[in-house]
Amino acid sequence: MERKIRVVVAKPGLDGHDRGAKVIARALRDAGMEVIYTGLRQTPEQIVQTALQEDADVVALSILSGAHNHLFPRVVELLRENGAKDIMVFGGGVIPEEDIPFLKSKGIAEVFGPGTPTSVTVEFIRTHVRKEI
Repeated sequence: MERKIRVVVAKPGLDGHDRGAKVIARALRDAGMEVIYTGLRQTPEQIVQTALQEDADVVALSILSGAHNHLFPRVVELLRENGAKDIMVFGGGVIPEEDIPFLKSKGIAEVFGPGTPTSVTVEFIRTHVRKEI
């Protein structure tokens, strides 16, 4: 029997625009996943603590501020330091194409840009996370 995939949707840093994060959170919920939305202006430490406390399978990071090269890898680093390297981390938002290889080299599973259909994100998660209880 499969259990629902648990996803923490987070807005790291000082970015104050969360429409994209809310759209993704709603799409994942509608696809049958359990979604925990952390709200705006979260530190990497807060995001990781939420992921650990909520027994998350996935952390979805949304950013528009340009701080992705610092904040995204920091979340992955903190998860590893806390023994949670099995939690998949992906990102979305306004991220230049040339930054994506760096982010992937730091452990970000995928990066979804503006206009990516939510169905693509849902399918990516379902393909990469299987939960059985």
